[in-house]
Amino acid sequence: MVASQLYTLVWIPDPDEVWKSAEIIKDYKEGDKSLQLKLEDETLYEYPIDLQGNELPFLRNPDILVGENDLTALSYLHEPAVLHNLKVRFLESNHIYTYCGIVLVAINPYEQLPIYEQDVIYAYSGQNMGDMDPHIFAVAEEAYKQMARDEKNQSIIVSGESGAGKTVSAKYAMRFFATVGGSASETNIEAKVLASSPIMEAIGNAKTTRNDNSSRFGKYIQIGFDKRYHIIGANMRTYLLEKSRVVFQAEDERNYHIFYQLCASASLPEFKDLGLNFFYTSQGGSTSIDGVDDADDFEKTRHAFTLLGVKESHQMAIFRIIAAILHLGNLEIESERDGEACSIEDEHLNHFCGLLGVEQGQMQHWLCHRKLVTTAETYVKSMSVQQVVNARNALAKHIYAQLFGWIVQHINKALHTTVKQHSFIGVLDIYGFETFEVNSFEQFCINYANEKLQQQFNSHVFKLEQEEYMKEGIPWTLIDFYDNQPCIDLIEAKLGILDLLDEECKVPKGTDQNWAQKLYDRHGGSQHFQKPRMSNISFIVLHFADKVEYQCEGFLEKNRDTVYEEQINILKASKVSAAPDLFQDEKDAASTTSVGKGTSKINVRSARPVIKAANKEHKKTVGHQFRNSLHLLMETLNATTPHYVRCIKPNDEKLPFKASQNTDRSCSGGACRGLWTYHDFFNRYRVLMKKRDLSKNDKKQICQTLLEDLIKDPDKFQFGRTKIFFRAGQVAYLEKLRADKFRAATIMIQKTVRGWLQRIKYQRLRRAAIVIQRYARGHLARRLAEHLRRTRAAITLQKQYRMLRIRRAFQRVRKATVTIQAFARGMFVRRIYRQVLAEHKATILQKYARGWLARTRFRRIRGATIVLQCYYRRRKARQQLKALKIEARSAQHLKKLNIGMENKVVQLQRKIDEQNKEYKLLNEQLSTLTSAHSSEVEKLKKELEQYQQSQQGDGNQLVSLREEMEHLRLELEKAHGERKVVEDSYVKEKDLLRKVQNALLKQEKEELNSRILCQSEGKQKVYAEENIQMKKELEEERSRYQNLIKEYSRLEQRYDNLRDEMTIIKQAPGHRRNPSNQSSLESDSNYPSISTSEIGDTEDFLLQEVGTDKAAMDMSLFLKLQKRVRELEQERKKLQTQLEKKEQESKKAQVRDAFELRQELESENKKLKNELNELRKAIADRATQNNSSNDVQDSYNLLLNQLKSANEELEVRKEEVLILRSQIMKAAQQKEPGKNTTEDWGYLNEDGELGLAYQGLKQVARLLEAQLQDQRREHEEEVEALQNQVEAMKEEMEKQQQAFLQTLQLSPEAQVEFGLQQEITRLTNENLDLKELLEKLEKNEKKLKKQLKIYMKKVQDFEGELGGGTAQHERNRQVAVQRKEKDFQGMLEYYKEDEPLLIRNLITDLKPQAVAATVPCLPAYILYMCIRHADYINDDQKVHSLLTSTINGIKKVLKKHNDDFEMTSFWLANTCRLLHCLKQYSGDAGFMTQNTPKQNEHCLKNFDLTEYRQVLSHLSTQIYQQLIKVAEGILQPMIVSGVLEYESIQGLSGVKPMGYRNRSSSMEDGDNSYSLEAIVRQLNTFHTTVCEQGLDPEIIQQVFKQLFYMINAVALNNLLLRKDVCSWSTGMQLRFNISQLEEWLRSKNLQQSGALQTLEPLIQAAQLLQLKKKTAEDAEAICSLCTALTTQQIVKILNLYTPVNEFEERVTVAFIRDIQVKQKLGLFLFALQHLHIPCSLQKVVVFAHQLARLAVHGSVLLSDL
Repeated sequence: MVASQLYTLVWIPDPDEVWKSAEIIKDYKEGDKSLQLKLEDETLYEYPIDLQGNELPFLRNPDILVGENDLTALSYLHEPAVLHNLKVRFLESNHIYTYCGIVLVAINPYEQLPIYEQDVIYAYSGQNMGDMDPHIFAVAEEAYKQMARDEKNQSIIVSGESGAGKTVSAKYAMRFFATVGGSASETNIEAKVLASSPIMEAIGNAKTTRNDNSSRFGKYIQIGFDKRYHIIGANMRTYLLEKSRVVFQAEDERNYHIFYQLCASASLPEFKDLGLNFFYTSQGGSTSIDGVDDADDFEKTRHAFTLLGVKESHQMAIFRIIAAILHLGNLEIESERDGEACSIEDEHLNHFCGLLGVEQGQMQHWLCHRKLVTTAETYVKSMSVQQVVNARNALAKHIYAQLFGWIVQHINKALHTTVKQHSFIGVLDIYGFETFEVNSFEQFCINYANEKLQQQFNSHVFKLEQEEYMKEGIPWTLIDFYDNQPCIDLIEAKLGILDLLDEECKVPKGTDQNWAQKLYDRHGGSQHFQKPRMSNISFIVLHFADKVEYQCEGFLEKNRDTVYEEQINILKASKVSAAPDLFQDEKDAASTTSVGKGTSKINVRSARPVIKAANKEHKKTVGHQFRNSLHLLMETLNATTPHYVRCIKPNDEKLPFKASQNTDRSCSGGACRGLWTYHDFFNRYRVLMKKRDLSKNDKKQICQTLLEDLIKDPDKFQFGRTKIFFRAGQVAYLEKLRADKFRAATIMIQKTVRGWLQRIKYQRLRRAAIVIQRYARGHLARRLAEHLRRTRAAITLQKQYRMLRIRRAFQRVRKATVTIQAFARGMFVRRIYRQVLAEHKATILQKYARGWLARTRFRRIRGATIVLQCYYRRRKARQQLKALKIEARSAQHLKKLNIGMENKVVQLQRKIDEQNKEYKLLNEQLSTLTSAHSSEVEKLKKELEQYQQSQQGDGNQLVSLREEMEHLRLELEKAHGERKVVEDSYVKEKDLLRKVQNALLKQEKEELNSRILCQSEGKQKVYAEENIQMKKELEEERSRYQNLIKEYSRLEQRYDNLRDEMTIIKQAPGHRRNPSNQSSLESDSNYPSISTSEIGDTEDFLLQEVGTDKAAMDMSLFLKLQKRVRELEQERKKLQTQLEKKEQESKKAQVRDAFELRQELESENKKLKNELNELRKAIADRATQNNSSNDVQDSYNLLLNQLKSANEELEVRKEEVLILRSQIMKAAQQKEPGKNTTEDWGYLNEDGELGLAYQGLKQVARLLEAQLQDQRREHEEEVEALQNQVEAMKEEMEKQQQAFLQTLQLSPEAQVEFGLQQEITRLTNENLDLKELLEKLEKNEKKLKKQLKIYMKKVQDFEGELGGGTAQHERNRQVAVQRKEKDFQGMLEYYKEDEPLLIRNLITDLKPQAVAATVPCLPAYILYMCIRHADYINDDQKVHSLLTSTINGIKKVLKKHNDDFEMTSFWLANTCRLLHCLKQYSGDAGFMTQNTPKQNEHCLKNFDLTEYRQVLSHLSTQIYQQLIKVAEGILQPMIVSGVLEYESIQGLSGVKPMGYRNRSSSMEDGDNSYSLEAIVRQLNTFHTTVCEQGLDPEIIQQVFKQLFYMINAVALNNLLLRKDVCSWSTGMQLRFNISQLEEWLRSKNLQQSGALQTLEPLIQAAQLLQLKKKTAEDAEAICSLCTALTTQQIVKILNLYTPVNEFEERVTVAFIRDIQVKQKLGLFLFALQHLHIPCSLQKVVVFAHQLARLAVHGSVLLSDL
């Protein structure tokens, strides 16, 4: 196949448009002298071909590749292809950035674009370079990422001609680094880095004919980073400042901005003495720039100086020096002695000297004279006027250059840091290649620098290519490319142009002509050097970019940069503080700035030795300094990884988005090889593969087979390890084959569809013809019949009409006669009637008027009454509505559970009938049980009589105790009487002795009392604590024992009931449930329980469906019994632990001393007596239940009460006796310390009471131990049985697992069916459990009703007996004190010292999983209960401390877990709940209005916590923001890949040819993309977490609304920044993915939260990608549909829209402008119609003109206006 048959579109040169597109209309054959072409305007053109050179026109790329964001993606990369691609992107799509391999091409738009905001910076941060549209931020992010990943320094090289936008690009790159790598400390170093830009622009930029803000110097800024990659400092180097601009400006140019800024601010008070109006600022004739306010820029410059730490005094010194330079330029020089001498007498000289603080006389002298120094003498020579002007200008240039360097040095000091620098990123903003009509020394140095940069670029590019080839394992040879090293050697080598220039500068009488002649002689034969034909003072250098002719005039003077030393010495003696620092001798002139110590990690060393000056005494020339600084720059760049930005100037008129045809070598550097990964190549060209090849699994082999079949020349492609390399043109060839394949398939589809449509049309026409014929024939027949009917009807109508006409004439005459008679008679009657009627109406009017007045008054009164009633009823209705709402909220769960209960009422009725039948059977059984019960009652009565007899012994003991008590009381009274008598006699006989003795006794008594109290208090506390502990343990053991007894009786009753039920089941047919008396544990739960009626209904309904399965009943009964066994086992373990504690305590008691044992026996005696009383009471209660005799019960209770009161009184007396005895004993011990205490022991125990108590305690302990051993043995047997059951359950579980594994091997349908069966079985078991619970509750209800009836009967009998009782019985009977039912008040008491423990357990150490199974927001409820108790006791310190500790604890936990979503949501829920509790019960009117009276009782009584509510509200807001931040941090990495890139519909999108950036080094290995399912799973996790934590539904809705807003923003922003996702297929994928998110919202009932509305812009963007974009109707549809998108967003998407296939059409510029006009028109009409904006006719006309200008290039008519 010949190439001419494949490619029909070519580029041909054109004198006006540079290149034109044409189409080959005739095949080309070898030997043809011309090509037959057709241009775009349909004209024919014959293109001649040079047969000798065989130069054919350039081939044009396929339309699908036009507008690519990377020029290397083009199949043909040549000059016309580059220019056309840039033109399409710049003019049609308004894209100023384009990649060209590793170079970012930036075209100056000459207007501000909204693509540099903070949001755009964050959008590019963290993204791979090939994933986003080209941008300066993408290059900066690539450099930042490679620095962090490779730990290697980076450089961004920004180059281009003047006016191309280099300075702005460098500024935006530094802004990106300042934003992304902001300093971690508070030094604000990134702001200082950005602040250096306005200063450098003010002192180094100026207006030129090409650029209003042209940088007249080169700079390299190193931004330093630490190990965490935060900015820590910066350093700046400058190169080749254009000093000549200070004294001379060309036409329409300006001096440096700082001069005009200073002049614009001359009116300021601090600048009044500067006198600003100068010659140096007006030479170019242009002193202002359109749209630039010099005064405002001056304020920015001063602010930047302040931000960088430059003092106000130093700033004023800088401005004084600048003003002095301007005054120096205004000096008027007068000629003397025929021009050989001159003098200066000018006020500007006074200003100059005053501003710089130098002596005017000396400066005036040395400005007009110079010093000549010889070996013998020193001469002072006068200078001519021209020499003085040159010296003045040289001095001005030198002062400004030194000031420039001084400012740069201070900026570096301000940006210097002492922190060790880990790495840096350098930004090089340097001049591009320049060529003018007259090129001098500055242009030569600039082009020399560009030669060096081009060499560095070439070496870096080909190094990358060679690394790529080596990585892929492809053999390569050295590439022949343009090497500019000979040109560099011509300039900088030994005896090169710069060397010869420096040599000529050293010659005393060296001239530019002599230097030019030396160049001709030395380099005349060089291939890069030429001599002009018509000039002897210029030379030509062939640079890499162009051939440039340089004028030698002025080279020597500019290279010397001569300034007279005398003038400098005068300035060194200046009185201004900053002036002498400017003119210090330079120690190192290699660079204009000094590098801060420690600011660079790399020690840059030259590859070759730096050229040194021949003589140190001679000053280094400008060329020598520039060469050394350039060598240092190149060494720095070679030590870093470079990134290139090439700025292009589109036109010389500075017009926005207008381009002139030009080319740039940085973009059109020759052909490029295409690279494809095997995966992408397979997806793109799988349509060209054969079916048998697609069946293979090896994609690499499939691709190799395809290429070998399609491309016969193996040199056109190479296979690498992971990529395929193509030569130029091969991708276009494959694209054409793919398009042909699609075209053939499309034609086949069209042919089939059109044939089908035609057949359908023919069949429809045939059926229509038959129908028409049938209806036509029927119509003719009906018309004939209709004609016959009409004829007959006409004759009949004539007959009837004639008869009717005659009859009507007769009737008319008759009617007229009757009418006349009637009117005459009526006239007379009406006259009489009117008179009567008038009188009657007057009466009626009076009646109705009076009635109307009465009714009006009544209605007014009634209306007012009704209004009052309405207001009152409305108020009551609102209150009822609020109550109903609250009730509806609380009952909402029950309503959900009650769904479908109506259908179960019938089933309950059936069940009641069945229970009635069972009731009859139970009555029969009850009669038998009653007889048995009566026999048991008789037995119990006998036992009671025996028990009463045994109690008589206790009565005797009581009598003895009473006698002893009376005896002790008498002895005490007798002792008191004797003591009183002795004291009275003692007072009478010895008064004086009594005073002395009293004093001694008091002293002794105080000492004894203090000792006794100290000893007794310490021991009493210990004994009291032990006593309380023993009481508690004994009470617990007693309660457990009683519970065991009750449980035993309950189990016996249950056994009897089960046995009865079994007998009934055996007798009656059908399925019946066994009654269950399982304890209702649900009532203790904090969650609402399910009503028994609901459970019963559900169980009956399911039981009817499942059937009567006896096995299921037995299993449910077994599970209930198993649960009860576990509870008994827990109780057994508790009793065992109590027993062990008892044993340990008994061991401790044995080692105590005698006194402690005595006290312990006393307390044990007391406990035993209390226990005895309680046991007696328990036996009495039990006897009361079993005995129906009320007399016996009353007498027994009376006896117990008397015994109890006697025991209490006895205990009080014994305690008093014990206290007295202990004091006596201690006093005796103090007097006789050696005496043994055994006698006291015997004395205290002489009555034997303590011994008896100890024996009784041992007997009780043995009894309890025996009972516990029996229970332990029973429990061990039960545990063994349960273990056997567990083993059986394990075997059953293993069987189920095996069955589950088998089901996994089944088909999906079988798996679903098996799963349904398993679910039905599970639900059946659950319903059986619920059924059992219902029956148990019903059984308990029946039993309680029976017991209630029995007790009611007993009460009635008891009341009857009370009525006939004797008075003696009334006197003996004592009133029993009954305990009321306790009403919990919702408070929790805690001690102040336990507050840290409370906070730690509730907040600090609490995990959400620990309280997951409890009530949601449990910590909040507990904290509020504690607050209520503190309010109840009126302790404000406690409330303040608790709330403060709570808030601080929550903040501490959140700070520790600042990235934990579960913890954050948990504390957000608890904080909100605590806040709501405080609002509801602490005075918030909005919350308290809906409280019930019971809730109002729980309100705080003493404190108003309004301030704490505000603090908690702020804390809730902070936690909410942290929750959103954590969720966004988790979701944000998933959004782009999950929503935009994930292919939910496989195979829908295609892969286009890619450029170099898609294989950028920043792209990480591996697949880190997320799917949409991952996002949905994460959202499910979030939703489950917040719901389980009990977060308010409103907050949940707001959380997900904000998350979906973030999803929309991230996805839409990424869509607006990426061209590769703006296609029809991506729109369909995006719409499907959004629908999945919408479905998730509906499944979670979040559609009312507004989250769906936040996705509206993204939905409309997806629809915009899918809509047609061709006609005006399409534009109308887009404007009406995309209401949530702005005009800029719509235009951006349309500009980015990229067809994936050739069959899709691009969006035209006219269509986009049509959209813009319609959007503006719509906004204007909306403002007029809805916003009521006052708008004059003039504004309407102006707006119409604006629309007309837009509509010139579009298709919109303005007739609608």
